[in-house]
Amino acid sequence: MNIPTLVTPTQASLHLEKPVWDQVNRLHLRKIIAEFSHERIIVPQHTADENNWGHYVLKDKTQEIAYIFRAKILALNHWYIDTNSLEKQINGVPAEVDVISFLIEFQNELGISDESFPVYLEEVCSTLSGSSYLNFYGKPTSEDLLTSDYQQTESTMTGHPRFIANNGRIGFDASDYREYAPETATPFSLVWLAGHSSTAVFTAVSTLAYEQVISQELGAVNLQRFNDILISKKLNPKEYFFIPVHPWQWFNKLSNIFAADIATQQLVCLGYSDDEYLPQQSIRTFFNVSNPKKFYVKTALSVLNMGYIRGLSPKFMKTNPPINEWIYNLVENDRYLKTKKFLILREIASVSFAHQYYEAAISEDSHYKKMLACLWRESPVSKLTENQRLITMAALLHIDNNGTAYLPTLIRASGLTTSTWLKAYFDCYLSPLIHCFFKWDMVFMPHGENLIMVLENHIPVRAIMKDIGEEVSLLNTAHPVPEAALRLSVTVPEAAKTLPLFTQIFDSIFRFISAILVEHDDFSENEFWKLVADCILDYQQEHPEFNDDYQKYDLFISEFSPDALNRLQLNNNRQLRNRANPFQDLPYIGNIDNPIYRHRHGASHQGYVGDQKE
Repeated sequence: MNIPTLVTPTQASLHLEKPVWDQVNRLHLRKIIAEFSHERIIVPQHTADENNWGHYVLKDKTQEIAYIFRAKILALNHWYIDTNSLEKQINGVPAEVDVISFLIEFQNELGISDESFPVYLEEVCSTLSGSSYLNFYGKPTSEDLLTSDYQQTESTMTGHPRFIANNGRIGFDASDYREYAPETATPFSLVWLAGHSSTAVFTAVSTLAYEQVISQELGAVNLQRFNDILISKKLNPKEYFFIPVHPWQWFNKLSNIFAADIATQQLVCLGYSDDEYLPQQSIRTFFNVSNPKKFYVKTALSVLNMGYIRGLSPKFMKTNPPINEWIYNLVENDRYLKTKKFLILREIASVSFAHQYYEAAISEDSHYKKMLACLWRESPVSKLTENQRLITMAALLHIDNNGTAYLPTLIRASGLTTSTWLKAYFDCYLSPLIHCFFKWDMVFMPHGENLIMVLENHIPVRAIMKDIGEEVSLLNTAHPVPEAALRLSVTVPEAAKTLPLFTQIFDSIFRFISAILVEHDDFSENEFWKLVADCILDYQQEHPEFNDDYQKYDLFISEFSPDALNRLQLNNNRQLRNRANPFQDLPYIGNIDNPIYRHRHGASHQGYVGDQKE
């Protein structure tokens, strides 16, 4: 059993050395300029062309500060910036590159309020510190990751590719960061509470009972020990549900805010269990390293990270298992998805405990009403066959500390050509998502962290979709929906119905994969997008029953406008989206050319350059 320990004052900042800090600032500024330019928050000015590179300058409002760099503008207005070319000048005199100074210099362009700006800067500082930690202490190389286990690959990832403040974790102190951040944690145990059934609510899929979940997750020894604690307090164990919670949440939130429930023994602290866990990229989901085939545990964690206080809604927890059961059954009984081996990783059970005072005092949504809940999710380990291994799909966008990209390394190890490897990837990832959209009006949030790829001989053979209950929507669907899943039904303008596909798949995954292959493998982006188009056309040819919808919801339109994710965070860094309608009142980046438009008839076209029209 691993119980958290404090780091010394000097240990807390050992990784913050000037050479590392300079490198991290340069890399992150490259990302900031690229993503803010992509969303047209800032507009660098083109000054010249040289050897297929454009030269650009970006000046602040005083016109005294200038950032100079060279770049290539790829499909989807993606800015491929030469890192080494990036320099800052003040009145023509070279100056040090500094991310925080850049954000201050361009605050007006960011449109962030004075009230939110300090918190945003804190999130960026935390993100930079985390990157410094990874650079200072080192992580596996892209070559190492070819043979790394799933958890080692998971812990090597460095955050969402689009968001600038993607590893804020506001609430963690330096010791917490070392104990609980995915990239730094050693295995630790969870704290368990007993919640009285008059308030605590357990929900599960129809095939699973509370006793089965707790018996598997705790084991006979822990279960008896926890029951004995309740009995010693003259309490009846049959009147309580056991709830795992994050140690940070217990010490920093629950032990104080739920004091009344603890005093009246509505909540009882039982201590640590024996199994040890490692946090996933989402920081509040935990993989059981003591028994990998046991369930994942996802808990409420009241830290601010990438646009949300990471709580869990008791209201949502009640419906998550039945939602997962319904979607799982749809997928399992679909002939096409079975041929693609597409799998839903079910959230199979949950326990929630609502705070009586906050529920009574606050009618609106609040993170104070989401502090005590957990859910259990199936482990992907039990889904593997011999010679298969798991990676997070986020790894496809990973570049190691030496500047080597993982994806080209993986493709070379497979022995396949890049085109053949990509066909296999699109077949198991893109095809199922297109099918769910046209058959059920169903869209996922299939970004890198939410997908697990199954590899065999380094080749994708299966995609496993997770985080179902909170990140699936049914758009304008006319299909029957069970009552428990009604909260997934969302009404959007018909013209906007395909935007989740363009935003989440094209703009948030494929844009980066294509750019990495251009930069690190000299692979044609025109060929990449032709392969995407071919995958969609193959599906459409195989499923003529949706021909009318292919015209109505045309994925080959000439242009579209994806969500502006950084604008979302700048507008409200505590709640990116309205969970009740995640597609309402979103900022967009403006129209960009659809890179598969020119391949709409399956013909090969050469010479595609960035956002230039035919």
